[in-house]
Amino acid sequence: DGDAENSETQVWLEYAFRCKYLLEEDYKKLQVESEEVGKLINYMILNPGKFGVKTEE
Repeated sequence: DGDAENSETQVWLEYAFRCKYLLEEDYKKLQVESEEVGKLINYMILNPGKFGVKTEE
C-alpha cells in the first residue's frame, strides 16, 4: 500500500507543478524526496524479515 501511495503522491506533485501550484525548485526537491521514500519502501518489500515480517525459508 505504501508503494502505491508514494506513486500517487508523485503524480499529484507533477499535477501541482503543472498547474503552477508549486515552484519548479520545490517540485524537484519534493520529487527527489519521494523517490528516496520509494527506494526505502522497495528495500522493505524485498527484505521483509528485517522489518519483523516472518518469512518461510
